[in-house]
Amino acid sequence: MNGWGDHFSQVLNVHGVNDIRETEIHMAEPLVPKPRAFEDEMAIEKLIRHKSPRIDQIPAEWIKAGSRTICSEV
Repeated sequence: MNGWGDHFSQVLNVHGVNDIRETEIHMAEPLVPKPRAFEDEMAIEKLIRHKSPRIDQIPAEWIKAGSRTICSEV
């Protein structure tokens, strides 16, 4: 059991770092590219009105009403 404690102590602990800001954090590039404006427009067009909102609780009517603003700011 002592071997596992040593192993995880070495793997999980950063030695010689007093502040988290001193460590390097590497971020991966997003796997999915940012959608283009026409893709946003097509997705908004396909929304069905008078359907219950999904998890974000934003009704399709609101998204369709603000589609020009939404697509211009993306």
